[in-house]
Amino acid sequence: MGKFLIIGGSSGIGKSLSEILLDQGHEVFATYKSTNTDWIEGVSYHYFDVLEDNKVDFIEGELDGVVYCPGSIPLKPFRRLEKDDLVNDFNLHVTGAVNVIQQVLTNLKKSSNASIVLISSVAGDVGFNFHSQISICKGAINGLVKALSAELAPKIRVNAVAPSLTNTSMTQSLLNTEEKVKVNGDRHPLKRVGSSKDIAYAIDMLLSDKSSWITGQIINVDGGIGAIK
Repeated sequence: MGKFLIIGGSSGIGKSLSEILLDQGHEVFATYKSTNTDWIEGVSYHYFDVLEDNKVDFIEGELDGVVYCPGSIPLKPFRRLEKDDLVNDFNLHVTGAVNVIQQVLTNLKKSSNASIVLISSVAGDVGFNFHSQISICKGAINGLVKALSAELAPKIRVNAVAPSLTNTSMTQSLLNTEEKVKVNGDRHPLKRVGSSKDIAYAIDMLLSDKSSWITGQIINVDGGIGAIK
């Protein structure tokens, strides 16, 4: 069985992934920022703020995979973008991921099948109204996946999943009525919004031996909206 680190593993996609990996018998380390009492028994939780100069000092020895889940959905017109908000969001999505990966790189290199999985977005490749800020950040994630996968091959695989709108606590303002859920679901060819498990199952595959010949990829898990009209 493997050992995995999930940054942002106390809610949403990260929590669903923690449950999946734990059920498979893996050792799971998950970080949290906000106090959350709904812990999963068997997961090792550690406080970690990706916007601070924190140390990943709770991981020792071999590490088989790291998943970086923190994010935000700052939807606003381009004319209202402010520099501080953009910089803070870039630090949350991109700089935090770089910091974590650098800290655990030595641990990943000790594994025979190490995998890094980042969270992109369908908006990193497809243009949507009011998505400039998130598109900038996720475009950078896509570029990081390409460059880092080349640099770390063949020892460590690097991929990302790119969700469309997914029903988590982060998206509740967009999905807080049945009408909003239906309208947003109908925008997708598969006629529903995603669940945290939809995304977590894809990440689980990218962490496993089943994806041992996959690296440098941005895999859309988006109900078809990124590819089908």
